[in-house]
Amino acid sequence: MKAPAGKAAALRRSEIRVLFDAADRIGGDVIRLEVGEPSFTTPAHVIDAAARAAHDGHTGYGPNGGLASLRELLAGKLRRVNGIEASIDEIVVTPGGMNALYSVYLALLQPGDEVLLPTPGFPNMDETVTLLGGRPVFYPLAAEAGFLPEIEALEARVTERTKILFVNTPANPTGAVYPASLMGDLVDFAARHDLWLLCDEVYDEMVLSDGCVHTAAAPLDPDGRVITVCSFSKVYAMTGWRVGYAVAPVATADLLRKLQEPLVSCPSTISQKAAEAALTGPRAPYEQMLAAYRRRRDVAFDVAASTGVRAVPSDGTLYMMLDVSAAGVDDLDFALELLNSHSVSVAPGSVFGPAGRGWARISLAAEEEAIAEGLRRLAKTLHE
Repeated sequence: MKAPAGKAAALRRSEIRVLFDAADRIGGDVIRLEVGEPSFTTPAHVIDAAARAAHDGHTGYGPNGGLASLRELLAGKLRRVNGIEASIDEIVVTPGGMNALYSVYLALLQPGDEVLLPTPGFPNMDETVTLLGGRPVFYPLAAEAGFLPEIEALEARVTERTKILFVNTPANPTGAVYPASLMGDLVDFAARHDLWLLCDEVYDEMVLSDGCVHTAAAPLDPDGRVITVCSFSKVYAMTGWRVGYAVAPVATADLLRKLQEPLVSCPSTISQKAAEAALTGPRAPYEQMLAAYRRRRDVAFDVAASTGVRAVPSDGTLYMMLDVSAAGVDDLDFALELLNSHSVSVAPGSVFGPAGRGWARISLAAEEEAIAEGLRRLAKTLHE
């Protein structure tokens, strides 16, 4: 039998999944802090709406780029939350944010094109770029600078082959929320070098710090070079429903819709009806979730500080970065030791790119006491 394609065979598996599987094998009372899976069930009104949609016959194929009714609602959400004025022709609904990101790279990249990616940054982006024939070029995010991009670092890495600048705010794994002035600088940088600016804003409504505001890049862009990707997964506790969307200039959005046909045909109609209910239903469940994440963030930071673990407080998302370099071992080895010896599972920093080495990411999806106990065990392992 002939061998599989080289690029697919060379694709690396996320080390988060390595920890995930190892924790599953151990079972029992493992404290799970490695995966960014909301601890809340999808709100009841969303589930009920999906059930009604199925009974009403919304069980067939839909348009490649999503239902017009959902895109109309998304246009309103984008205006209200992100400050983005978009027609439904500029909105493409996808089976999750990852599909939107993959489709954008597929639409824009030629073999050998370079993509500027943050580190520590969202895992899988470098593998996606490589799989599609592009070349990942990492720009560092320093903890001392609040894990915010520095224009000088970008200038040092841009070349004639650079095609896309990728940014993520609020950011996974760092929890950084980029201020408006920085977003303006990033748009100016992209314009100066004639780059696409791909903005992952899937945590747009998950801002944890008082006085901190999420700023989208698209309203600052006069040239139509910004593509925004959002999702229902984390904000609305709908990870399994697989609904994301991209906002792009019409010509690019048309191309993304065309790509949906050979890639996935169309997003799930029932899931889209659930997403409509999430947008039109009561806001109280989401406000309660956000309040819980804020409390958990505060607990995590306080326990880390009291046990001598350096933590960088998160302004957004449901993650926090911890400095485990004092262990003197590779961060993956540290994470495996923590799991095997103390039954706590965390994400090793190296999965988030070169600048993630020496760090670990915890998720705020666990209950407060589990987070506190997990951090106490992490501190014990670190100091051992």
